[in-house]
Amino acid sequence: MFGGIHGVLDLIFWVLAIGAFIMSAWALVHALRTPARSFAVTGKQTKKLWTIILGVATLFAFAAAVGYLSTLSIFTIASVIASGIYLADVRPAVREIGKGGNSGPYGPW
Repeated sequence: MFGGIHGVLDLIFWVLAIGAFIMSAWALVHALRTPARSFAVTGKQTKKLWTIILGVATLFAFAAAVGYLSTLSIFTIASVIASGIYLADVRPAVREIGKGGNSGPYGPW
């Protein structure tokens, strides 16, 4: 099944495609669980737009993981970029909104 150098490369790209799917799905679940108000307050587009972007990204990453789409297609790469932007920029910003509570200058107390 995975004989020779091409088999090893196919296995590596398949594992990367699975990782891209997991990353996209994680970002999508986080976006769905985050209140829409958090996106508006932080100025990071809207929840609806991010769920559409991440939903499409998850679809393309899944298609690459199951072999329907090439693992190095532009759509797979775009799904990794979209999920990466969400997880690196948007998620930390919207996660801070709504924590509230008793918070002092050095953290919650």
